[in-house]
This record gives sequence, structure tokens and C-alpha cells, in this order.
Amino acid sequence: MSAMLTPKVLVVGGGPGGYVAAIRAGQLGLDTVLVDGDRLGGTCLIRGCIPSKALIHVAGLYEEMAAAAEEKGRFGIHLGARPALDFAETVAWKESVVDRLSGGVSALLRKAKVKVVTGWATFSDAKTCIVESAHSTAAIRAEHVILATGSTAVELPFLPFGDKVITSTEALALGEVPKRLVVIGAGYIGLELGIAFAKLGSEVSIVEAQDRILPLYDAKLTDPVRNWLNRHGVTLHLGARALGLSGDALEIETRAGERMALPADKILVTVGRTPRIGGWGLEAMALAMDGGFVAVDDRCATSTNNVWAIGDLVGEPMLAHKASAQGEMVAEIIAGHRRRFDPVAIPAVCFTEPEIVSVGLDAADDNHVVGQFPLQANGRALSMDGGNDGGFVRTIAEAGGGRIVGIQAVGRHISEMAGEFATLIEMGATLQDVAGIIHAHPTLGEATHESALKALGRALHI
Repeated sequence: MSAMLTPKVLVVGGGPGGYVAAIRAGQLGLDTVLVDGDRLGGTCLIRGCIPSKALIHVAGLYEEMAAAAEEKGRFGIHLGARPALDFAETVAWKESVVDRLSGGVSALLRKAKVKVVTGWATFSDAKTCIVESAHSTAAIRAEHVILATGSTAVELPFLPFGDKVITSTEALALGEVPKRLVVIGAGYIGLELGIAFAKLGSEVSIVEAQDRILPLYDAKLTDPVRNWLNRHGVTLHLGARALGLSGDALEIETRAGERMALPADKILVTVGRTPRIGGWGLEAMALAMDGGFVAVDDRCATSTNNVWAIGDLVGEPMLAHKASAQGEMVAEIIAGHRRRFDPVAIPAVCFTEPEIVSVGLDAADDNHVVGQFPLQANGRALSMDGGNDGGFVRTIAEAGGGRIVGIQAVGRHISEMAGEFATLIEMGATLQDVAGIIHAHPTLGEATHESALKALGRALHI
């Protein structure tokens, strides 16, 4: 074993929460060590957000080219044959994107003078751990510990992962597109990947225990996605539960008691994620818990002095950008800054077809006014074939002063509007503020302007 390392800050986990915490701590001149047992970047960069969006991008291109190969063509473009897909090459390109970003994280940590120790940390007390890797063992005792261990996919006890039953991690590393894919769970992960594989040619079936897809969002937002699924032959089994494998098929049962078998080459289980609280010595740290999460206050401080926890480990929403914001904040608190985690709103995005964005309040009552503007009246949406799928931007504001408290949207490429939506709410903008902002033409952003005008009763283009 090498000599004991005694940094000011020890960060456990190299995902978007942990590596941001470590970089910011290093920038602030704090002696910092980051421990991670995998490539830097965590689930989001290595096995989740980034690779899935790369796959979604390829799937969209393939779908467009396949449409151009049909008899009627696409926008006047005609291909003589359907495109050929070498999925192994697709996965290799996806991995090149991941490698580039992971390498960038490594470079940023070096620039911030953060020492990276590769291996799995096991704590013997709240501030001391042993890090073991295939080649070495290190001991670390820190003044401050930031826990950023992330989360793992939930496994169904009657469908253990392996071979035919996969998580999103395996789905993003398949050697070929499965002919028949069954997805269990109609949340954002299941739908994002299910839609991508449907575009790539899989026969996709989706099983969801609740009565509709994306149950955390209202029906107006999810209807365009459901319509896309119906038009593209994706079979939905709503109000149904998976029972287990029956030969080469997944057996399910509907709420009415009907049983059926869904043939599948792969079964993708996306029923949620759970905080990674096991295997690293949580029980030795004397931390208070909040259900299955580590309990923290509004500074992400745990019940043990100078031990902090961030990201998926501390509760919903389990989003990379939340973890990053918390990591930056904790590093600044350790450096002596006065900070607390109190965002007005955290944006959530579904990269489905079409995409969905929701920021802030998503339901109005008599104390609110609502302005909804259809993307079919937006020139930019129509010019990129994104105006005929039922998309819209909806703004919710207080009835009195007009302060904007929520913005939702559904439409092609609408995820790029999430920053503007969050900024307007975080900065306390009013409907009149947005009405006075000149939005560039032609852009999707004009729909935000028009939705505010609609809430004021003076929309111009509807």
C-alpha cells in the first residue's frame, strides 16, 4: 500500500456531480483528490445521456434517409436504395464521442491540479477510505468528503439482468440492432431508446404499468409523442405488468387479467434508477438517511460534519445538471463561500420524438394565466418539418403581476430552448418582460415570445 494521502477534499465519484466538484475545488486552490473506478464522466457521459443522444442522432439520420429511399422520396430527395446500417460502426462512433468528452474531463482535472485515483473506495469511517484497483491500493484520509456515487438501474427480481434482459448500458453497446425489442417502462429512458431503435428498424413493444406514457408529464405534452409511436408501429401495452420470461418471449398481464407473450430478442428494463448506496462503506459513515437517499440540508451537508453528498445519491430529480450545480456549490462552501442550493426551477428534458421540455410549475389554477402557442404557426418549425406534430410552447404566469412560474414545450429540437425557459423563471421574468424582448426570426424562440403574448391576450400570429 502506498503512503496515506491527506487532501483537503476527497471526491468519491467521477460523474457530472463529482468531477465538477473536484474541478471547482481545484480552481479555488483546495488540495483535492477524486476517486473513481471507471472512465471519468460517470453514468451520464459514459453510459447514459451522451451516448444515448449520439444514438438518437444517428437514428434520426437513418430514418430520414430511409424515407428518401421510398417511392415518394423526402423533400424532393430520392435515393435509389435504402441506406445500409453497420451498427458496429455506429457504436464505434458513439464511443469516439464518449472518449473525447471523457478525455476532456481528464484534461480539466489536470488543469485544476486535481489528483485522480482510479479504483473503488471503501470507507472505514467518515473521512478515511481504502481505494483498490487491479494494480494498486491507496489509503486516503480527508478533511472534507464529497460523496457523488450516483445511481444504478433498478432490477426486477423476476427478470435479472443478463443475456436477453438488458439495461440502457447494454442497449447502447449492442453489436447489432435487435429485430424485436421489448421495453419495460414508458418513462423517458425507455421511450428515448425505444424510439431510437424503432427508427433503426427494430419492432418495438413498450410495456407500462400505468395507463399512459411519461406519467410525470401532462397528457397535452405527451400526446404528440404517443401519436408518433402509433404512426410508426410501436406497440403500446399500457396498464400492463411484466411477469417474466417464457421461452424467447416476455410474458405480460393486462389490468383486465389477459396474459400474452411478447417475442423478444432483447428486453430493455427501464423502470427507474436507485441511488448507489452499497459497496463503499456507507454503514461506517454514520450518515442519516431519507428513505433510500442520503439526507442532506440545503447546502448538501450530511449529518456528519464535513461530509457532503450530491446528485442522485440525495434524491430527485436525478439529473446530471442538478448534480453539477450541487458539486460546484459544495466546493465553494468548503472554500468559505456562503452558498445554498435553492434553485427556482430545474429543467427536465425528454429526447423523445418529438422532444419535451418542462421547467417550473406545470399545472395552472385560477391564480394563473396560461398562454399556449402552436409550433404549426412558427416559421422555423415548419421550415424543418417540425410544425405538424402537435408541438407547442406553453407559458404559465401569476395572474396578478405576471411573473412566469412555468414553461413547457413539445416539438422537434425544442430541447435547445430549455436554457431560455430556465433563465426566464430563475430571473423572475414577467410576461411583459418577455413581450418586450425581440426574438430573432426565424427561430423556435419566437414561440416563447408568442406564448407570453397569448397569456397577455394579444398574440400576433394566431
